[in-house]
Amino acid sequence: MIARPWVLLGSAIVAGTLLAGDAVAQTPATRDAISSLRFDAIEFEPPTPDRYELEGVQILLLEDRSLPLVSMYARFNGGYGLFDRSWYAVAFGLPTLLRYGGTESMTPDSVDAALDYWAIQTSFGTGGGSISSTVNTLTEHLGTTMELWTDLLTRPRFDTAQIELWRLRELEGARRRLDDPGSLAFAEFNRLMYGDHPVGWEMEPADLTPERLTAERFREAHRRVLCRENLILGVTGDVSWAESRPLFERFIASVPPCAEPLPEDPEPDIRREPGVFVIERDLEQTVIVMAHPTSLNLADDPSYFAATIGNSILGGGGFSSRLLARVRTEEGFAYSASSLWTTPRRHDGLVGALTSTSPENAVPAVQLILTTMEELRDTAPSRAELRTAVDRVVNGFVFNFQTPGQIVSRLMLYLAEEMPEDWLERYVAGIQRVEPEHVRRVFAEHLRPGAMTILLVGDPARMGRSALESLGPVSVLDADRPRP
Repeated sequence: MIARPWVLLGSAIVAGTLLAGDAVAQTPATRDAISSLRFDAIEFEPPTPDRYELEGVQILLLEDRSLPLVSMYARFNGGYGLFDRSWYAVAFGLPTLLRYGGTESMTPDSVDAALDYWAIQTSFGTGGGSISSTVNTLTEHLGTTMELWTDLLTRPRFDTAQIELWRLRELEGARRRLDDPGSLAFAEFNRLMYGDHPVGWEMEPADLTPERLTAERFREAHRRVLCRENLILGVTGDVSWAESRPLFERFIASVPPCAEPLPEDPEPDIRREPGVFVIERDLEQTVIVMAHPTSLNLADDPSYFAATIGNSILGGGGFSSRLLARVRTEEGFAYSASSLWTTPRRHDGLVGALTSTSPENAVPAVQLILTTMEELRDTAPSRAELRTAVDRVVNGFVFNFQTPGQIVSRLMLYLAEEMPEDWLERYVAGIQRVEPEHVRRVFAEHLRPGAMTILLVGDPARMGRSALESLGPVSVLDADRPRP
């Protein structure tokens, strides 16, 4: 059965299925009628949250009366990336213990029962540089929900039994990480590139000793991060500012002022020497990760927009990208292959690629990826190729605004990162101004295929040791070694 396109029959547009041998056909008049259809351009203007301030805390409100629901968002700048390694496990586990460790007045089981009884949905998380929490409730339960959420965030118990349960789960996860080739590859590659920096850290048994995970240490991390100057709040749903202001006033009053400012985000010392590294595993698929540092940052700058489109053309654009066309479609080396180009706000990122393939095809796949990269340094993409990449980005723009929560949480991020509030609008405009020569120029300036650090997880005997050495001097990593 073949999908039938939309066809014009008389004065109606119909769709259906076309069976093999079906006699229905488009006449010249039908084709002319279809080609003459014209539609007005769609003007998309996303709603803008209202902004307020209480006691120095920024609050974003986007009212939405479509359902009797309210969602609230809290973001505290500060996370495990701003602590030294001895605090890594505590800072990483802090959001989980805020949710499951109880409050000063309620045991963990009592908190769970209250959340279930009032049908409250909540989440806690960390991104390394911040700790965030959301809560969703029926409008009629908003007062009760706010009281419970306030207790969870500002008066945590840090129940010792829950701390131990979390510690044991993390220990098991640290042990199992070596069993997953993909997780192992990414963890070891980050360690190779970033060394003793939060981006390069992975949870190790040495981080999870009981003396590092006491309730007192959790309270100290909580005091340093969950304080007023670090806080941004948001609210969406069936509530007005007049209704929510008293609730936020009580919430903010419960959040103490910060006793000390947050430390600066540590500058990573990223590996800059090329090299080939192998982690020996008896696998039918070799995992390949390769990259080198790049100084391009997230900014309202033509080079950033050109790099975004360039990355889409190279390997970030799915089936329309060059890497997938070469590695999968033309050579059949792998099911997928993609590029990466990270652009942190304040320090260097990485540009590179990743794939997985049979051990025998590992070195040819790497060589093909490097050749494809070199081509983009030398020759600008075609205008058709550029237009496909631009359209993919622009057509996906609307999905940044599917829910009021997306809009508010995104703007909270921009406030925390000191980015322009109209960043998404600037982003789309910048993307649409990219020309083919801009892409070639940014690749020529920032992409250096010969400077790649290449990591392969697999069987070096099947990859061919002489073939591996054609990529450069090879070092074997012992992923099972004890960590300091």
